Amino acid sequence: MNIEIKNGRLIDPKNGVDRNTSLFVADGKVAGLDAAPAGFIAEQTIDAEGQVVCPGFIDLGARLNSIEAELAAAVAGGVTSLVVPPDADPPLDEPELADRLVHRGTEIGKARVLPLGALTLGLKGERLAELAGLKKAGCVAFSQANKQVVDTEALLRAMEYAATFGFAIWLQPQDYWLSRNGIAHEGEVSSRLGLAGIPVAAETIAIATIVQLVRDSGCRVHLTRLSSAAGVALVKQAMEEDLPISFDIGVHHLLLTENDIGFFNPHARFNPPLRAQNDRLALSTAAASGLAAICSDHTPVGADDKLLPFGEAKPGATGLEVLLPLTLKWAESLKLSLPAALARITSAPADVLGSERGQLAVGSIADICIFDPEATWQLTPEALRSRGKNSPWLGYMMSGKVQKTLVGGRVVYSV
Repeated sequence: MNIEIKNGRLIDPKNGVDRNTSLFVADGKVAGLDAAPAGFIAEQTIDAEGQVVCPGFIDLGARLNSIEAELAAAVAGGVTSLVVPPDADPPLDEPELADRLVHRGTEIGKARVLPLGALTLGLKGERLAELAGLKKAGCVAFSQANKQVVDTEALLRAMEYAATFGFAIWLQPQDYWLSRNGIAHEGEVSSRLGLAGIPVAAETIAIATIVQLVRDSGCRVHLTRLSSAAGVALVKQAMEEDLPISFDIGVHHLLLTENDIGFFNPHARFNPPLRAQNDRLALSTAAASGLAAICSDHTPVGADDKLLPFGEAKPGATGLEVLLPLTLKWAESLKLSLPAALARITSAPADVLGSERGQLAVGSIADICIFDPEATWQLTPEALRSRGKNSPWLGYMMSGKVQKTLVGGRVVYSV
């Protein structure tokens, strides 16, 4: 379908575009900017006056509870591509499972599903999964989700094998022995509340090990959900050595700290845990300076699993539908420009994936988000399409509301 989107503020961070203009879509791709291409006749016209037109968001970390509900939540949040960790039930350690997930996502026809294949069979950290077959089935990289490979030699061999074939490995840096019994950040708050702590050293020891193995193997590694200032410093040093390493930050860690646990609020339990204010500030600086991408870390958790005592409640929060407003809230606190903020959830994650998406250049895939930056709405369980109604922001007013989402030139969401 030929679509004209007119009168909107077009922001394409990848290509430095920020102006009021028209965008033209044909055959699922961006066909033109400013002026219609020769012979173009619009079959649908979208008036985006007072709204922002930008690339669809790419989420580097979103778990799918019910795939239909979560993909509906994704496009309602402007997310057009989402990376899915392999810790499903069963784990994505066989090509058939990954192929089935990708096929089901295509059938639903909303956001694109980009699975991470399991690095090891059953995510047990022992024998390698069938990486070549998983890659052929559509896996964009390989991961252990939040399960560690305890055997360092096994991790080195996996990285050497991946490097041989040009595969990327995504790892959540968390030392097993220092984190296995922990619940919250090891500090004043956890001590006061009597909660078992996870020290920052659990992250830094894991990062130091991974960085050395990257040096030895040459493997491309993406570190997921960094949570500490010390961790950022280590990765920044590795990046300055031109090692093939990148990282992302969960959006909640840019806005919340250990103090938001309050009186055992289970909605504030995350993995990795919310840390101290100095950690939040360092994460915020890293994202603002362009070192890191931002992701939703979407983890839909059933109501019953959040009504338990803090130590027994499942970690995580819904994120797909609040990725935009929370990113805008973070950017506003730093007085960061709108293009710079949107880059963190469009072109930056595209760079991590080595993808040409996350932009609106002529000829690019027409994955587009149209949102009203001034619109406000209250985050309530009823407002969420996700099966996960859990969020530390329940009851808060959100600024920034998606009006339309296009995937491959098709309107898949409209208010």
